[in-house]
Amino acid sequence: MDEKELKFYRKGLLDRISPTFCFAKWHHSTIYLQLGQTHSCYHPPPHEIKLEELRNNPSALHNTSEKKQQRRMMLEGEKPSGCDYCWKIEAMGPEYRSDRHHRNENIFTDDRYEEVASADHNYNINPEYIEISFGNECNFKCGYCHPKYSSSYYKEIKDYGPYTMVKNHRNDINWFTIYEEEDNPYLDAWWRWWPEVSKTLHILRITGGEPLLQKSTWRLFESLTETPMPKLGLNLNSNLGSKPIIIERFVNHVNHLTTHNKIREFKLFTSIDTWGPKAEYIRTGLDLEIWERNFDQYMTKTSAPVTFMITFNILTVTSFTELLKKILEWRSKYHTSTDQRYRRIGFDTPHLKEPLQYDMNILPKEEFMNYMNDSLKFMQDNCNENDNTKFSQEEVDKFSRVVKYMETTEYSTAKIVEGRKDFFNWFNEYDRRRGTNFLETFPEYEKFYYDCSMLK
Repeated sequence: MDEKELKFYRKGLLDRISPTFCFAKWHHSTIYLQLGQTHSCYHPPPHEIKLEELRNNPSALHNTSEKKQQRRMMLEGEKPSGCDYCWKIEAMGPEYRSDRHHRNENIFTDDRYEEVASADHNYNINPEYIEISFGNECNFKCGYCHPKYSSSYYKEIKDYGPYTMVKNHRNDINWFTIYEEEDNPYLDAWWRWWPEVSKTLHILRITGGEPLLQKSTWRLFESLTETPMPKLGLNLNSNLGSKPIIIERFVNHVNHLTTHNKIREFKLFTSIDTWGPKAEYIRTGLDLEIWERNFDQYMTKTSAPVTFMITFNILTVTSFTELLKKILEWRSKYHTSTDQRYRRIGFDTPHLKEPLQYDMNILPKEEFMNYMNDSLKFMQDNCNENDNTKFSQEEVDKFSRVVKYMETTEYSTAKIVEGRKDFFNWFNEYDRRRGTNFLETFPEYEKFYYDCSMLK
């Protein structure tokens, strides 16, 4: 059976369960232990994990009553409202493939299918993929982030109050509770569940906050050293902004786990949006000298891959080519003879839509599209599918879609005005609080900045 036939085969099987069935509700889970919240994909908002459900069932970190209710709906052919993103895509016609279709194909195995198909919605399942946040402790406070995920950001809001001068991303902190690692019932439930869920887990991704500043990350490394999980893929998100001694300790763990077959593989994901002072402005706390030294230590002392998570936002537009040049520099520097089959340094370019003041589509296109086209041309001129020190066609195609998205997206006048008002008010206050200077860092935005100030 070829791949095309296999897809039809899977589709037929999955439709026998239900035309609205999605494996993610069973087998994917993102859990924010510092908040006591979870969801099974990024489209539905996170919901509360009820503490009473955890007392006798630590798997309720994933198998919440809310998810079980949504599973029931899916098994009966109903559409949970939190999944509206996929329903809207599918309503456009049979040729449009939603994330639900992609996830079902990617997660499908005969064993997983039989397990779900033979049980009712109340069944407690161990998912194949978990993304776990142990806490919000973080040494960075990226402007588009949130105090829920950064202790540094949380402290700023505590000291200065929310950004009341904007409509979007005010960052109030009085509507949620942060549980510290030392006294967190959700974290206790995780360690009670771990011996069981780790038996069948395929991928565990540690996110944050900054995981390398959290005790639970190191406890997990020690657990995997003592009790190997050779079928587990371990992924970790890090800003690589910690002290070099912490990175050295991290590198030692990665090498031990991978060379002794304690895990199946390790992947590092790190975030950077552009290069130079602009990058440090966007991600408060970033010191590029420290970052590049830490990055070099990881690249030279391990053989594990790294992926840059580039959050393409309004401040990335004018300097993205500088980061692209650095990626080629790093690919050339760290390329080895064993890299022939893949690019050890990868990157992705998802575009940011929220908060509105960070959305590139509030920029005047006649002034800023040239920057986007120049970056795309640089990628096209340095694309070679057979040279792993260059860009791949897939990377070019992905960024081409970002360029096309900016070129063709037209917001209403009201939305543009709202976004531009917030842009000026946000970065004016941002500079006051953080001791930065927008116009010194982004002189090419001067006309736009002052046009926005007139709307204030």
